[in-house]
Amino acid sequence: MSLYRDTGVVLRVQKLGEADRIITLVTQKHGKVRAVAKGVRRTTSRLGARVEPFAHVDVQFYTGRTLDVITQVQTLDAFGAGIVGDYRRYTAGCAVLETADRMSAEEGEPVLRLYLLVVGALRALADGQRDASLVLDAFLLRALAFAGWSPALTECARCGDPGPHRAFNVHAGGSVCPRCKPPGSASPPLEVLNLMDALAHGHWDGAERSTDAARREASGLVAALLQWHLERQLRSLPLVERRPPAERQPVAGPAE
Repeated sequence: MSLYRDTGVVLRVQKLGEADRIITLVTQKHGKVRAVAKGVRRTTSRLGARVEPFAHVDVQFYTGRTLDVITQVQTLDAFGAGIVGDYRRYTAGCAVLETADRMSAEEGEPVLRLYLLVVGALRALADGQRDASLVLDAFLLRALAFAGWSPALTECARCGDPGPHRAFNVHAGGSVCPRCKPPGSASPPLEVLNLMDALAHGHWDGAERSTDAARREASGLVAALLQWHLERQLRSLPLVERRPPAERQPVAGPAE
């Protein structure tokens, strides 16, 4: 039996048989790992609550024939406690986990930077000090950079001409100058591009001064870039609550 240990974040869980689950994690040293947690669906299991999505854990595995098996789990950060009770943070967190799962497609391939991005994003969401939509977009932009798909924001994506340029084309890779502008390009306000650049580089003071309209438009561009490069739509993104709390309509109570 070959044992190994790693730290990771639980991305998703799947039922297996009557009492087991397959746990998918993005780990610090071994990239994406899919492993069986035996008996965790039983009420007497001591591991069940430790291998839920959003959990940051220290895990011991032993190598199996097809799937590795989880033998020990120690909780490092219970990010779920600060995320699942708030719809905005929860949906943003689900998008973080799904993106990490898609971007670490090859099991066993090291993805240290992506692992660190996931931990940082979940910590920020659990703390609740920053707007959940901004945290998500910052994570998505940095995840795109990790994959080699960083959008051009301050220069033309095609010819490299210094910007800022008002046209933006997802298929071209970001901002484009008037000479390289493809038909159908968007024309976002300069504030939107500045916000995306601030999020990509961690300039939070500038990002948090942005308007709600700029945040919504930037979120649309970031989502379009991500799904263009992944060549599929993420199931969690349409569920993300983008409106600030002040814009939500109160739920009507029962008529008296």
